[in-house]
Amino acid sequence: MVHQHEWDEHYANDELPWDTGDPDRHLVELVEQGVIAPGRALEVGCGTGTNALWLATQGFDVHGIDVAPLAIDRAEAKRRAAGAAVRFSVLDFLQDDPPGGPFDFVFDRGVLHVFDEAADRTRFAERVVSVLDPKGSWLCLAGSTEGPPREHGPPRRSARDLLNAVEPALELALLRSITFDAELPSPARAWLMLARPREVPAQPSTLRSDPL
Repeated sequence: MVHQHEWDEHYANDELPWDTGDPDRHLVELVEQGVIAPGRALEVGCGTGTNALWLATQGFDVHGIDVAPLAIDRAEAKRRAAGAAVRFSVLDFLQDDPPGGPFDFVFDRGVLHVFDEAADRTRFAERVVSVLDPKGSWLCLAGSTEGPPREHGPPRRSARDLLNAVEPALELALLRSITFDAELPSPARAWLMLARPREVPAQPSTLRSDPL
């Protein structure tokens, strides 16, 4: 589970390797390509608000949430300085319903991967579905088991870890290997995953009894 005081401690000590101060380049790319269109957006784990504020400049109506009050304090300071119409709230996504939904777009940069337990990852995906518009999409960036051994960077999750959480509730639209943008001693591989609510339930795998 995510503990508020642990994340607040990171912000109090300025231990924020994931906070580069620039909008995530993978998010920027998909928005600029039109894969993700402006609409009502929710950023889960918004941190100091960099991505939420950038989305607002692209025409999104954004609500950023984070479990750490100190993160939201910093995000609010940025919002005031920019004069942006972005809403920020302290909220535990696994426990509380963010107001303003349903959302056309949910963005999670490094939140799903913090959950060690498969049940919590599945719960997170179910929560995403509960706040998404039926035609909406979820972009998730998560640390990967790909690449060489490392003692730094985000938690490592396999593609199977992600799919086991996502497939029951959502349809996978895109999964590709990327590098996680962060201030680290060496690059950390990650997954970029785009998923959408299912129009029909996931079907069971089949057994091929006859040769083709």
